[in-house]
Amino acid sequence: MHARLPTYFVSHGGGPWPFMKEQYGSTYDVLEAALADMPRQIGGKPKAVLVITAHWEEAEPTLSASAAPPMLYDYGGFPPHTYQVQYKAPGAPALAQQAADLLRAAGFDAGLDPVRGFDHGTFSMLYPVFPDASVPVVQMSLKHGFDPAAHLAMGRTLAPLRSEGVLIIGSGLSYHNLRQFGPGGNVASHAFDAWLQFTLLSLTPAERSAALLHWDGAPHARMAHPREEHLMPLMVALGAAEQEQAACVYHEDLFFGSLAVSSFRFGEPAEV
Repeated sequence: MHARLPTYFVSHGGGPWPFMKEQYGSTYDVLEAALADMPRQIGGKPKAVLVITAHWEEAEPTLSASAAPPMLYDYGGFPPHTYQVQYKAPGAPALAQQAADLLRAAGFDAGLDPVRGFDHGTFSMLYPVFPDASVPVVQMSLKHGFDPAAHLAMGRTLAPLRSEGVLIIGSGLSYHNLRQFGPGGNVASHAFDAWLQFTLLSLTPAERSAALLHWDGAPHARMAHPREEHLMPLMVALGAAEQEQAACVYHEDLFFGSLAVSSFRFGEPAEV
């Protein structure tokens, strides 16, 4: 495993999808394969995972601090069995405290939540990566207001954790307009994805960060993200590896028949 782990922004899919193969068929096969390849890319299992989840917002960044996090079924209208899913990864209270201390030293009034459970942006995304749930997991919230500069700064602050075996994953979606999650989202998702690909893969680190500060000026930005909570985890993941090369590790042009969605890695893999 590398002395310094890469970071990831993952388009995490919808709801409890890994537990609905009968309903979804092959819809999520490409995403599942991309997620399952993550341990190979980082050279094994990390010491712990820090997930910045799109499904948790607080006034200041807050970290889950339970040693045995419960489940949070933050979705509706899915089959009954999806409300019995268990992902029994341990928490890591010491890591939560360490991350909070780093954030506080940088001026964030970071908090700890001793009861927060795993939401589907965490457990559905991690199940294909570590199906045995053996790697400790800490979740981190977004900060109200969704200021891109603040979330980039949060990532910069957390960067030292990468050298301690902590895998930092921003869990969101590169396109998140649930009212246009089908043919109506084709143009917007493809235009915004093309902008993301160019910005993350072709610009210099300084240009890349500057462009993300003004993401809402990208083509079809507000159609792709009417509310930007699913984009903010990208800012944290990039901020934690701001000077490093990006790679697209997952892409589909016809997700759910119409949409362009992508995931990205920042930093070098253990093997290509």
